Amino acid sequence: MPRIALATLTSGMEFVARTGSNHEIRMDALEKSGGSDNGPRPAELPFVGLAGCTGMDVISILRKMRQEPVTFQVEVEGVERTEEHPKYWKSIRVIFTVTGEVEPAKLQKAIDLSRTRYCGVSVSLRPAIDIQYVYILNNSETVMDPAQVTASGEGEKKLAV
Repeated sequence: MPRIALATLTSGMEFVARTGSNHEIRMDALEKSGGSDNGPRPAELPFVGLAGCTGMDVISILRKMRQEPVTFQVEVEGVERTEEHPKYWKSIRVIFTVTGEVEPAKLQKAIDLSRTRYCGVSVSLRPAIDIQYVYILNNSETVMDPAQVTASGEGEKKLAV
């Protein structure tokens, strides 16, 4: 079985993890929890992975569609978190902020392909977390319907930013 990650305690609450692709990630807790704040909290990392995974999918798909954004950013924000331990996110938003000459229908299709077919992180998180997808294209926000969105734009709701 291939190793996905190995985390080794280095001091206090600090761990250095080595990934299956042989890269290191330092994680730590806040000082009030016995750490030194030398790295992200472990609970943040699945969402960093989601932003990277879906971001790489969407930009790759857009480029195949001959859509070249001027700027492209993916943000994951928490919407609803439990109050009791284990504290976990029940709902998150994935927000794509894009500028440039990008056709909205193509951006929607790229996001939809990532969230339903290509991003393994999204598929892994989806059973436990409600994930809402939003894109802001040239300062105009669109909230994507949780159901599969078609290239025609059915199932979308426009909001002014």
